[in-house]
Amino acid sequence: MAVTELAPTDEIQELRGRYRAFMEEHVYPNERALQADDAELIGSLRARAKDQGLWAPHVPPEAGGTGQGFLAYAHLNEEIGRSTYAQLVFGCQAPDAGNAEILHLFGTDEQKERWLKPLVAGEIRSFFSMTEPEVPGSDPTTLRTTAVREGDEWVIDGHKWFSSGADGAAFGIVMAVTDAEAEPHRRASQILVPAETPGVEIARAVPVLGHAGSGWSTHCEVWYRGVRVPVENTLGEPGDGFRIAQKRLGPGRIHHVMRWLGQMQRAFELLCSYALEREAFGSRLADKQTVQNWIADSAAEIHACRLMTLDAAHKIDDGDEARVEVSVIKYYAAQALHDVIDRAIQVHGARGLTDETPLAEMYANARAARIYDGPDEVHRMVVSRRILKEFEKGGTWRFS
Repeated sequence: MAVTELAPTDEIQELRGRYRAFMEEHVYPNERALQADDAELIGSLRARAKDQGLWAPHVPPEAGGTGQGFLAYAHLNEEIGRSTYAQLVFGCQAPDAGNAEILHLFGTDEQKERWLKPLVAGEIRSFFSMTEPEVPGSDPTTLRTTAVREGDEWVIDGHKWFSSGADGAAFGIVMAVTDAEAEPHRRASQILVPAETPGVEIARAVPVLGHAGSGWSTHCEVWYRGVRVPVENTLGEPGDGFRIAQKRLGPGRIHHVMRWLGQMQRAFELLCSYALEREAFGSRLADKQTVQNWIADSAAEIHACRLMTLDAAHKIDDGDEARVEVSVIKYYAAQALHDVIDRAIQVHGARGLTDETPLAEMYANARAARIYDGPDEVHRMVVSRRILKEFEKGGTWRFS
């Protein structure tokens, strides 16, 4: 594939400039207030983003957004992804973004009217409830939460955690076993559950690396005890849970990597700028060979991540699921993100551990990135198995 195919169009370049200007004027100066979950500020910035045509760039206009595909979204995220809070400002935050996508793909007209429309508009929030504390999240065939059909209702019982954003959400998409006798990947279904339904208990926000989060960024433990919802709340058909999960998690993974591109580039800029400012032992940090090596390695890793992400996004736009490509960039970019931020912190010294820069928060998020949406080891396994399968069939693996 020619690199020119991955370049942004003039329209996307212009749009990216508008996002950059918005970030510089409204997001970076307000990061502390956004971190504190200032509802009035968040509301005003979201209204401004809508007025400027910058709202919900992850979904197409027919779903209520302004999206133009994965490749365009990747380019835009080099700006949006630079701040954790920009996702919320522009209405493309997880888990709402992924939930909106699968509602758009699999929801009935009634489900879209009730849930998708207000979700994309930013009028309500949602959560995705799949991971369970008793079984490994890397193997969802072991899920224990059940949904038993009684007449025209599902009765849901189970225990979940890392149901991100559940505190204050209007509804969740719950993954539950609906047919224990089916083959492993047809046992589960995804069911829309209003948060106020009797039997739904949000037990706590699980602290992550010492922080419980706030508002949209919590990771909740949730109990379902005799929760009754109509069968018509099923997303897709019964037994489609795993298929829908793949449709959600695949794009969700590349969306994460897109945001990481912005994070890496911001950390890289902080690394280089501070290395030029700070002096130690008679010379600038930028003149030390070790720091120069860090800068060179970071530049190479960011460039590799960027091209791999754009390539995968282009393939998805062309109708390819790009599962190998997405798995490759998920684990490779997660490690690169961690390493680039780690080097930037090291150059800043003790200052890098404080909230004087965004690096400390970025570092905590980067460490989590190597686990959520599939740990690095699982993605490596997926990549190697799929490649070896091609060789077993007598073929080879093409990188283009």
